[in-house]
Amino acid sequence: MFITRLISGIVLVILALLFICTGGDLLLGVMLALSLVGMFELYRIFEIEKKPLGLLGYAACIAYYLNLKLLFSPDNMAIMLVFLICLLGVFVFAYPKYHTHQIMAAFFGLFYVGVMLSFLYQTRMLPNGQYIVWLIFLCSWGCDTSAYCVGVLFGKHKMSPLLSPKKSIEGAVGGVIGSMLFTALYCFIIDNIFNLDEFPIVPLVIFAGIGALISMVGDLAASAIKRNFDIKDYGKLIPGHGGVLDRFDSVIITAPIIFFLAYYIL
Repeated sequence: MFITRLISGIVLVILALLFICTGGDLLLGVMLALSLVGMFELYRIFEIEKKPLGLLGYAACIAYYLNLKLLFSPDNMAIMLVFLICLLGVFVFAYPKYHTHQIMAAFFGLFYVGVMLSFLYQTRMLPNGQYIVWLIFLCSWGCDTSAYCVGVLFGKHKMSPLLSPKKSIEGAVGGVIGSMLFTALYCFIIDNIFNLDEFPIVPLVIFAGIGALISMVGDLAASAIKRNFDIKDYGKLIPGHGGVLDRFDSVIITAPIIFFLAYYIL
């Protein structure tokens, strides 16, 4: 199991390097594909993955990503409104076929997976985005790795005993500090190699600390959903890791945070 997980992790890193360094339409297409798979995994829990509610969600996700590229609508809120109206239409005219929680799950799935994951692409398209985008992974995966190592060595106080008994407060602190240290090292290397005057280390390290804290919320939230429905993994797409939502749960919530911090502050 460990070897499978390790190999899958290495492959993911290689693919991330390829897609993110390339950027553009390739990255947009990959994020759309990941979003659709992640939505399918979430919709399957609510038994709408192959029903009109789920199909509407996939269509809205595709429209949202196309709009990021083609900008046929000046505001993505219009897509959300049309999607919500269509969901309510299906709810009303098919009544009582669907339950209220399925309608809410359909809308939540688009926003939680499709919209939030798209900010990885949007961050990459910012000025100096080819460098800033890696903060998303330093915050999420870096925090996860650091928290695990510190928690195994020094963890004593449970952070969330009922939801995730293995996670400790010491591990959480180690995760945040680890993310900030990884980011400081990354910024130092990038700054010295490319001589980027507009690549401030201190703000980005602070961003990393904020992103790391929020990434833990994303991780625990994804775990809470699984516990509510008594499932171990969202899917089996990634050997040793589970589904898209199992591997990208912290990335999903970290991506928009890094985007907006970079967009408004830098």
